[in-house]
Amino acid sequence: MKMIASVLSIFRPVRFLIVGFTCALVLFSNAFPAFAIDSYQSDPTEATTQLLDIQAKTDEAAKEPPLGLRKTQKETNEGLNEVQGAADIDKQKRPENSQGATSVEENIKNVLEKVTGK
Repeated sequence: MKMIASVLSIFRPVRFLIVGFTCALVLFSNAFPAFAIDSYQSDPTEATTQLLDIQAKTDEAAKEPPLGLRKTQKETNEGLNEVQGAADIDKQKRPENSQGATSVEENIKNVLEKVTGK
């Protein structure tokens, strides 16, 4: 019993360091919840016309009887699906257009370099 008490008394200063580190971690995680690194900030009115066109096409499709197989395949082959067509196909991320993209690890390294100043 005395041995356990002596070991615990040795770790008493370490316990205060762990509590202090945990408090600092909670403080900083609440103060800086997320860094939007190099993210695109969209305009709220952007792409409204495209959405209205898609909505109009959806309304038309809902009023008509179900499409046949050939018409569905023809419309689907023109773009993403029969309603959306090829709208915003250039903005979607695919392996073909993501060759120059940075990974999460690279973004974190860049932020750490900015923070540390190296």
